Amino acid sequence: MNNKKVLLLLNGEAPNSLPDVSDYEVVCGTDGAYELFRNYNVTPQFISGDFDSLDQFPEDVECIPTPNQDFTDFDKILKILFDRGYYHIHVFGASGKEQDHFMGNLHTALQWEDRLNLTFFDNYGYYFLAKPNQVITGCFQKHVSLVPMPKVEGVITKGLKYSLNNEPLVFGTRIGTRNVALVDKVEITFLKGNLFVFIND
Repeated sequence: MNNKKVLLLLNGEAPNSLPDVSDYEVVCGTDGAYELFRNYNVTPQFISGDFDSLDQFPEDVECIPTPNQDFTDFDKILKILFDRGYYHIHVFGASGKEQDHFMGNLHTALQWEDRLNLTFFDNYGYYFLAKPNQVITGCFQKHVSLVPMPKVEGVITKGLKYSLNNEPLVFGTRIGTRNVALVDKVEITFLKGNLFVFIND
């Protein structure tokens, strides 16, 4: 499996900054994010989408038209990356702006969770779909929120102020927002379901 990381920029809330792009094998984005790349003085290897937000294709960037309206630009660019053998993707600009886009991006993450390793970053922290035995480091005194999609069974946490001991979380009934990490290393296990974990300062 290719362990090289990808930086993927979407057209949500603009990040305050991007990390050092030299740490990534591939830097890419949707066509709607191209102007953001220009603002950061970063040239992506490729952009994709229906290109309805650009007046002309940039000459120094590979442009991949994906006009199929049955899928979102996020879903289509993930397929391109998967087909090219890239599975570890850091996603920026997935949240903020219209909240239906944000929820749609979470929906897309669920669809790809068994094939891609996606970590989302925004101006407040980061979030991801947890593995059934998840260890998170570097989170001492940070807020940790557990959001099931829609139900997670047998959740056990270690290192959080309000612990769970083999308990269910159900969206619309009980979720675990704004918990606090008491230690640097937090452990989360569960038996079944899909669990988003949000780490915020």
